Amino acid sequence: MSLVFTPPPRRILVRGVNWLGDAVMTTPALLRLREKFSTAHIALLVPEKLRDLWLHHPAVNEVITFAKGEGLFSLRRKLWARPEHFDLALVLPNSPRSALDVFFAGIPQRVGYSRPWRNFFLTRIVPARREAVKMHKRTDAEIQALLAATPSPATAPFKPAPSAHQTHEYLHLVAALGASPEPLAPLLAVTPDEIAAAQAKFGIASSGSLILGLNPGAEYGPAKRWPAEKFIAAAQAIQQRTACRWIVFGGPADRELAGRIAAGIGSAEGALPPVNVAGQTSLRELMALLKCCRVLLTNDTGPMHVAAALGTPVVVPFGSTSPELTGPGLPGDPRHRLIKTQVPCAPCFRRECPVDFRCLNGLAVDTVVAAVLGVVGKI
Repeated sequence: MSLVFTPPPRRILVRGVNWLGDAVMTTPALLRLREKFSTAHIALLVPEKLRDLWLHHPAVNEVITFAKGEGLFSLRRKLWARPEHFDLALVLPNSPRSALDVFFAGIPQRVGYSRPWRNFFLTRIVPARREAVKMHKRTDAEIQALLAATPSPATAPFKPAPSAHQTHEYLHLVAALGASPEPLAPLLAVTPDEIAAAQAKFGIASSGSLILGLNPGAEYGPAKRWPAEKFIAAAQAIQQRTACRWIVFGGPADRELAGRIAAGIGSAEGALPPVNVAGQTSLRELMALLKCCRVLLTNDTGPMHVAAALGTPVVVPFGSTSPELTGPGLPGDPRHRLIKTQVPCAPCFRRECPVDFRCLNGLAVDTVVAAVLGVVGKI
């Protein structure tokens, strides 16, 4: 049963999530919240690193940030110092700390999922969804049992229902406030001026030439990364067929990997040299450049979600994670190509593979090339 507000809340604080990809997956719920409370002032409380993600977003009136390691009392002072106080808080993360944030801020109505060590700090506790699927990291023994074709109930094949996708977790929470739980595509926004500025800064033509993106990193760990040599081979084959220009993306930790891949792509005879922007973009510049791409070839990582939410199709080799749970965009969106091999141990949700990395080593270059060309319209 959803809460009934009389009068409706005027000022709503949403305690946002802490990671880029997860933040993008909250956007359908925020849009539904805006739809329900069209005249309310909706503020989003997020880590400083995610501030710029929310610029120009239609669901959000204000972004309040906190620094890494910022204490509860500092955050309380920041929220209490405001000229008008919030009358409702929605807590999207499942952590005890996120519930404490809004409790210490003195917000009278506080809504979030029931989880250990935090229910006392909420005024409305939302039970876990029946359709929710926990991302259980398989043990070495479970993986070996699956590979030996002797599964137990604990190692059954992974077949979640369509409603298990993470976006439904956040939609279910806003439904407790009376909002619609019906799915929407994740949405982010960049302006034409931002796109033009990023193109000028990084020397990317705006004349209609085919721009493709390649994002070879993954912060979670190597079990999510398609091998670098396969990225290079796929990019070279696609460039031969399309005369495209590649943009190679990545964070500061991906500089060496991105440089190696950019050099490999550019080594082919007659190849246009890629534009390597790894570690050089702000979040808004990353978004602007992703918007420029006709397709992004990427691992399962934050920029994958950002690109899809900006309307850029993505092609994604999946290994240790599940597209059914955390795939990009609206689940089932035909613009995207989510590729995985049928190996019994995947998804294992491990950071590193304890066996032979067959989930991604077994994913052929030709399969990925065909997927990208299919999106571009060259096959």
